[in-house]
Amino acid sequence: MKAGIHPESYRPVAFRDMSNGDTFITRSTIATKETVEIDGVTYPLVKLEISSSSHPFYTGKQKLVDTAGRVDKFMNRYQKHLENKKK
Repeated sequence: MKAGIHPESYRPVAFRDMSNGDTFITRSTIATKETVEIDGVTYPLVKLEISSSSHPFYTGKQKLVDTAGRVDKFMNRYQKHLENKKK
């Protein structure tokens, strides 16, 4: 590896998902003013709005956003199409 191109402040950092409170520790160079103590060790803290532990895609709890009944309208049209095809 090339010398002198890697960051100097690469250290363990705690990331906390604010939507569900999960905290995970990984190495990062991110600058933060807040800290948190986990198991007697103080880590810099980064607050996240959403992470893989709360994101609907990863949790499997995706919601279908129905704007003004568009999904229902589509299903009604499709159902009519299927009924006409069976005849």
